[in-house]
Amino acid sequence: MRLRIAIASVALALGSSVTAQAPTVKSGVEAWQRGDHAGAVAIWRNLAEKGNVDAAFDLGQAYRLGKGVPADSSQAKHWLEVAAKKGHTDAQVSLGLLLFDSGDRATAMTWLKRAAEKGEPRALLVVGTALFNGDGLPQDPVLGYAYVSRAAAQGLAPAKSTLTEMDKLMTVEERQKGVAIALAAAKGGAPKSNEKGSPPPKAKAKAPPPIVADVPVQKPPAKSETAKAVPAKGNWRVQLGAFSTRGAAEGLYWKLSGNGALSGRQAFYIPVGKITRLQAGPFESRAAATSACARLAPQACFAVEAR
Repeated sequence: MRLRIAIASVALALGSSVTAQAPTVKSGVEAWQRGDHAGAVAIWRNLAEKGNVDAAFDLGQAYRLGKGVPADSSQAKHWLEVAAKKGHTDAQVSLGLLLFDSGDRATAMTWLKRAAEKGEPRALLVVGTALFNGDGLPQDPVLGYAYVSRAAAQGLAPAKSTLTEMDKLMTVEERQKGVAIALAAAKGGAPKSNEKGSPPPKAKAKAPPPIVADVPVQKPPAKSETAKAVPAKGNWRVQLGAFSTRGAAEGLYWKLSGNGALSGRQAFYIPVGKITRLQAGPFESRAAATSACARLAPQACFAVEAR
């Protein structure tokens, strides 16, 4: 009888070990979406230390945003680099933009070029503008135009604005060559300029201002940071991130301000120690704020009550 009980106990234990599911990157994302940032970070850290690329990227983003862990740019760079070295495109872009914003543009361009070669729109915009202006890269206006064209074709608003500026400085023939290069690259061809030794444009295209948050952004109008569509009231806001500088927070808000979810709302910049939290509102209820977050996806966002 004892032997049977022992065997049954072992079988039960083995069955439990087989059916129990270890935490995954997805379960970390689900915890994050519930607002359990510390729990998400714990899951991602465990997986990242075991070599999971997606977990390393998510952990790097958590350190960059200062959610679940104190904001730490060095840790953010470390984990993003771990993922970037293994070919994670989003990590390459995030790392490149973080380095670009911190002033290490040479290293930043290395990562952004890798992502641009894969067709990532934010990377295409930054690298294309640098090529057009000869800013940190050999000047090649036609190839730069091709890069920015590819980013604009994917709907990236700052790329569309930059392309408009380039149009003013290039001839029709140059633009046509750039478009041809863009189309060839989109079909899998190597992005090479046909303009060997061609003269540069007379003036530089207006590049996006210093890169902040996750994407290049255009400078907001000086008169107001507030969307003016419809007055709004309430004690709820959406929190969109935490940044090492207020300028980075302002840049992200300007990027998102065209989204209808923020119509009639304004930005709030909340200093917390060395970081600035970006919030937008007001909203009349938690449900309204949560609904706005859904419309702002994939931007990290959660509802908070104003105090």
